[in-house]
Amino acid sequence: MEAWIRARVTLALTLFALLFFVSRSSPPRQFVISNAERRIDLSSHIINVHLTLKVENTGTRPASEVVLALTPTEVDHLAMVDALAIKGKRKKTTSVRLEVKPTELPDAPPIDAKYFTIYLADPLNSGESTTLEVLYVFMHFLEPFPAEIAQSESQLVFYHDTALILSPYHIKQQTTFIKTPSTKVESFIRVEPTNRVGTEIKYGPYEDCPPYSISPIHVHFENNSPFAVVEELVQEIEISHWGNIQVTEHYTLVHAGARHKGVFSRVDYQSRQFSNGASSFRYLLARLPARVHSVYYRDEIGNISSSHLRTNSLKSELEIEPRYPLFGGWKATFVIGYGLPLQDFLFESSDDKRYLNFTFGCPLIGMVVDKLTIKVVLPEGSTDPSPVVPFPVEHRLEAKYSSLDVIGRTVVVLEKKNFVPMHNSHFQVYYTFNPIFMLAEPLMLASAFFMFFVACVAYIHIDLSIRK
Repeated sequence: MEAWIRARVTLALTLFALLFFVSRSSPPRQFVISNAERRIDLSSHIINVHLTLKVENTGTRPASEVVLALTPTEVDHLAMVDALAIKGKRKKTTSVRLEVKPTELPDAPPIDAKYFTIYLADPLNSGESTTLEVLYVFMHFLEPFPAEIAQSESQLVFYHDTALILSPYHIKQQTTFIKTPSTKVESFIRVEPTNRVGTEIKYGPYEDCPPYSISPIHVHFENNSPFAVVEELVQEIEISHWGNIQVTEHYTLVHAGARHKGVFSRVDYQSRQFSNGASSFRYLLARLPARVHSVYYRDEIGNISSSHLRTNSLKSELEIEPRYPLFGGWKATFVIGYGLPLQDFLFESSDDKRYLNFTFGCPLIGMVVDKLTIKVVLPEGSTDPSPVVPFPVEHRLEAKYSSLDVIGRTVVVLEKKNFVPMHNSHFQVYYTFNPIFMLAEPLMLASAFFMFFVACVAYIHIDLSIRK
């Protein structure tokens, strides 16, 4: 009898602790998601996930923080997360960009998840609702299967996810749409209700899903889009106050899809490229600034002539062709260089500082970059450099010495990992410059010319004849 009482007391204490633990998870209890719609685009190797949430404040106090949950695998492949608050109805809707930051939930249930907090522009009062649009961008998420393919085979990949949206909130209704590049789908897991029409697979709608509900799924499908990945891009932007900006870009490019096996046949590739080597790529397109000049494209061997430059008053496009087509696992390294007029990118601020306004990104269209390094080489004599970038980056200062330099040049180094095309945006580097340093190079040239002249005169008047 005593043991039975002790067991009942232990069970009651356990239930009380569990209820206390759940009640302390304040973020899940503050909101309820009345409707959630997720659209996943698998058309390329860059995965875009658009999540629309209608959030209701069911608590008794105003709240301004909405928590998102991601699996650790998703976080490992996450390139960016963006959130908007949608206001208005129909054609009069407006969007407000919201701040999103990683966060910790120490009182969350023991589930393997990572969290992000969306900070609302205005607190949501009790009983009110708002609509949020969230964009996730993932890279290196698709798994080639088989991992190796011959030249004549198509590329098949696996996509792993959950039919139910992982969320710390109760979801009244949710639906997930998955778009594939074509109708060639080898297999996919059904979680009823599931429907497939053409290139779209629909999961749901699912009703009354408790917090942290998941239902693992996978989709095995054909994806022959080029898995072009820049493993490392080093872009050097050298500013000269004499009227020019010189840009040099060093690329290490790899095909990150299924590895090529067997022998490569150029004859078959040339005659039947769409069916023979369908997942390979041969051309790259770089979008350069307008009024570009002195463009070159080369690798270790030398200049590559297989490139075409098209320019107009608004933009410049450089179409380049590597020395060989790239199949899965193959790499290529090359350099692109060009010049730009200084007045298009260098300006003066109200506090008498100068600043460079340039694009932070990769000029190659549709490319993901594992590691992007931008080096801004300031003119000699520049001080107090200050970079302004619209997203978190690592930055440091270096020094560079070139011909005719006296004290060296300051280099602002900016580094960003997991870069995707959506990151392309303008950044600024502010610095202070003393105009007296504009005379440094002319004086060095004049001094060198004078010394050369003196040496020539001295050489003429020296008797170098041999005497006994």
